[in-house]
Amino acid sequence: MTMYIAREGTKLWRRVCAETTAELQLLLDKWQLLLAGLVFQYIHGLAARGVHYLHRPGPLLQDLGFMALPELGQEKGYLSESVFTFIFISFLLWSFHPFIYHSKRFYTVLLWRRVLAFLVASQFLRIMTFYSTQLPGPNYHCREGSKLATLPPPNNALEVLLINFPHGVLFGCGDLIFSSHMIFTLVFVGTYNKYGSNRLIKLLAWLMAIIQSLLIIASRKHYTVDVVVAWYTVNLVVFFVDKKLPEMPDRTNGLSLLPVNAKDKDGRMKEELHKLEKDGRMMDEFHKLLNGNTVDATDWRQRVQMNGKHGEDMNHTVPDAAPTGT
Repeated sequence: MTMYIAREGTKLWRRVCAETTAELQLLLDKWQLLLAGLVFQYIHGLAARGVHYLHRPGPLLQDLGFMALPELGQEKGYLSESVFTFIFISFLLWSFHPFIYHSKRFYTVLLWRRVLAFLVASQFLRIMTFYSTQLPGPNYHCREGSKLATLPPPNNALEVLLINFPHGVLFGCGDLIFSSHMIFTLVFVGTYNKYGSNRLIKLLAWLMAIIQSLLIIASRKHYTVDVVVAWYTVNLVVFFVDKKLPEMPDRTNGLSLLPVNAKDKDGRMKEELHKLEKDGRMMDEFHKLLNGNTVDATDWRQRVQMNGKHGEDMNHTVPDAAPTGT
């Protein structure tokens, strides 16, 4: 038993080391795009912090979701955050599972490169919309009478740049259309739906995205329009951005450890096509010989000589095979 555990532990360690080496090579090649995506997360937070200074509390807007769903109240506002945290951590752990498990359908670096591209595109649209029109926030700390509803003018630029993390993120106001929580949720669920392998988990993931939407509205953290716009905007963004990005190599068929680039891929395809074309011509001539059809004797004799066989027999055989006229 001890020897089995030690042997399996050694295999696991080798697998982790090999996967780490491959991922580090990809990271060294793609680090600029990954860093840009991470930097934009800070820019998005900075924009949400900035719009808080512009927010003015007011009466709640008429909302169909508020009428249909009972209000959870401040004491149960943690429910939507708990579901979001579970989705976030689950996706994060799943994205690193190729380091341990045999089922390696993707490279973690390439997966997060796509995820960050989806997030950046969606968040850019979000910044444009919530700066266009500031709506009175429905959350409890954004309503009239709350000290957090409107921020006093900043004393210096550093106060804005630090964005008061994490308090400023949890108690922000004004960044409504469309929901940031739904951006992350839909990007994560959509990514797993494409690259995940368990059908039941895919169904559960979409179900949790629906539950997350309802909890956000019931917690009065967003208007219903913020959630509805997120559902079709994020999915459209993922659809169109995914078409522009190069497709990730599927590792389930025993491909090479590192993906080949487009140039190498085209070269290999041309080489294979040339080989198939050559083999096709040879097989066609071989079938003609078997069927008794004529093949150019000179061409055949030259090919035999090139293959290292004796040409003397062919030189005598071909004339002898000609009709003598008797």
